[in-house]
Amino acid sequence: MHAFLLGVILLTFALPAYPWDAAGHKVVAYIAWQQMTPETRDKVIKILRDAPEDSQLAAFYMPYGSQSVGARQREFFMIAATWADMIKDRDMAVRNKKYNNSNWHYFDTLWTEKDGKPVILPAGNEGGHLMEKLADFDKVIRGNASNEEKAIAIAWLEHLIGDVHQPLHTTARVLGGEKDKGDQGGNLFSLAPKGAKEKLNLHAFWDDILEQTSPNTSDLCEGDYLGPIGDSIIKEYPYASLQNRIADDKYDVWERESVEIATTQVYKDVKRYETPSDKYKKKALRIARERMALGGYRLGDLLNEVFGLHPADGKQVPAIP
Repeated sequence: MHAFLLGVILLTFALPAYPWDAAGHKVVAYIAWQQMTPETRDKVIKILRDAPEDSQLAAFYMPYGSQSVGARQREFFMIAATWADMIKDRDMAVRNKKYNNSNWHYFDTLWTEKDGKPVILPAGNEGGHLMEKLADFDKVIRGNASNEEKAIAIAWLEHLIGDVHQPLHTTARVLGGEKDKGDQGGNLFSLAPKGAKEKLNLHAFWDDILEQTSPNTSDLCEGDYLGPIGDSIIKEYPYASLQNRIADDKYDVWERESVEIATTQVYKDVKRYETPSDKYKKKALRIARERMALGGYRLGDLLNEVFGLHPADGKQVPAIP
């Protein structure tokens, strides 16, 4: 058992970092966890622990430790939100080949700017399947699928609901002619000075917004670092203040919100090859925190609806220490 736990810990630290980035996705999951009823939590954790062995998802649940069972369940749920990025690791060839689908993480609506106003282009989406997969996995968790299938669907939903709330996972800005396929959600919009060794683009800036603006300078363990961030977002954007915008299961509404933000806010007051100003960083953080709150509440409500009792009064489930 000790050898097994050591292997899991080493695997965790060996994982590559991916967007919102792991911190952002885990904060969305943390907020969802606070929204979930105890019944929902127990059912979801049981299903996740039944994940297929070759997915290596269940290996991240720690059956023993100094933390309470509730805390270990919460951290497992948060880690599951990053599994869809872990499987990009090509060194884990079997898992990568079976489970990785990079074009599921985005739905790049093409747009351009005319006369100072955003215009959605008729060419539509540039290759991403995010919206399609949200609907597919929603059907899986509501249907008669096995726990193995539902575990993979829950992990993907945790992640993709985070992705659809990141504005640059929903758009690609077009600057050229008909053959221009857009800037790949800001990935081709460089923020690094020309010739600089360190590379930063607009997409990465938004993915890493939490760690850029609230770095873990004290080298805290993940729970001590991310928990207070999640709690502060819940305090700033309580469920009741956003309740009329939750729009349960209306994935198209969530996506249109992100498109609106991307086309009107994300590219405003930022220039290629220049570091974003402090004013821009504050705006981006404010937007990101609200999007994470909405994503977390929506994920929590979805899981409550399917696996537990829906909190119709909008009250928070007390956090588990």
